[in-house]
Amino acid sequence: MAGSLFLGATGCGGDGDENKTPKDYKVVAGTQLCGGDAVSADASKALKTITGSSRFEASAKGYTVAQAAADLVEASPASSVTKDVCRVYTPLGTPYFELRITWNLEDGAPTGASAPNFTVLKMGELAVAAADKAYVFFACRSASLSDFSGVAHIVIGVEHRDVRKEPEGDVKALKDAYATVAHSVSLAMAKELRCEKNGGLPAQPVLDPA
Repeated sequence: MAGSLFLGATGCGGDGDENKTPKDYKVVAGTQLCGGDAVSADASKALKTITGSSRFEASAKGYTVAQAAADLVEASPASSVTKDVCRVYTPLGTPYFELRITWNLEDGAPTGASAPNFTVLKMGELAVAAADKAYVFFACRSASLSDFSGVAHIVIGVEHRDVRKEPEGDVKALKDAYATVAHSVSLAMAKELRCEKNGGLPAQPVLDPA
């Protein structure tokens, strides 16, 4: 389980000897995930809406916004494969939930219509939210991105992939929650990269449809 402090000795929180909790296993608040700079207080509340939990497995040491930003700077200006910022896991002994937070690079600003399950929001170049995922696209001009030709087009994603069942709960509340988390991580990434005007991202998430 990339991005978790442990490979989730269970994945489901069993009680057998083979699933004993490691001695240094840590459970933290949402604001302490992904290096401690990625998840705002509002985004932490949004994680509870998404996962049903206010406590999570601590993120592994290398899974931080700072590390993701460093990896992005080293990446080619061309489109890259999707890579993890970190992953979010509910604690052992509780209902299992995994959330993947990712970054990616695109060749340019997003074009074309979004899928019908997405609500379009006014953040960055584009933001879209569904009941099980959200993406924020933003353009970054920064001295730290000297290898890029003028601007880097960055995508931050927050995804829950569970093909076994549809998302449960208030769809509007879930969309808002995913968008809030995606905005928080995007803004943290923009600040870490020292993007001009924070990549055009607002200080607070914009949840009203565009």
